[in-house]
Amino acid sequence: MDVTKPEDWDAGIEDFEANVGQIDVLVNNAGILFGGAFTKEGSFEKDSATVDVNLKGVLYGCRAAFPHLQPGAKIVNMCSASAIYGTPDMATYSATKFGVRGITEALNLEWEESGITVESIWPLYVKTGMLDNVRTDGTDRLGIRLTADDVAAEVADVVERPRVKVARVHTPVGLQTKIMFALSHFSPVAMTRFVNAKLTTKRKVKF
Repeated sequence: MDVTKPEDWDAGIEDFEANVGQIDVLVNNAGILFGGAFTKEGSFEKDSATVDVNLKGVLYGCRAAFPHLQPGAKIVNMCSASAIYGTPDMATYSATKFGVRGITEALNLEWEESGITVESIWPLYVKTGMLDNVRTDGTDRLGIRLTADDVAAEVADVVERPRVKVARVHTPVGLQTKIMFALSHFSPVAMTRFVNAKLTTKRKVKF
């Protein structure tokens, strides 16, 4: 299935309903990452591919699934700690995750009256094939500590979590992300910028 093609979503959902049944949960998990300096190692082709999979894939998945969802259904979108503050050497990837954050927050509000919950998961660096050939100042300083099982367990918790009056829209995964996420809510923007610069780049940055 190609998540960048709406027709593949329609066919996939039709096949699922025919062979499995009603859709109760959709996890938008597809993603790609090209690390490196935006101007030196990036390209229009890499930008386009990243936006297509990471952002359009989530948009298309949500749009295609909605007519098939009943009250009580959940959509879980894979976001990232890079949506807390823009991440150097991962600029395009970070931008797509800010987009996923926006989609999640908007649909969490729009679809509440339909009884459909939309939430997101925010891991930092995860030990998967996506990071095999990626090395940045951020991965060097913070390490790649999370596993796919860590993320899967958090997704399962979100799926099983009952609806509450005060919605919890975003769930950070791992201690590092939880600390960064919490600080971003209580510290001034300048402090958030400072902390993220110290964690993600060796470049000289003025404060």
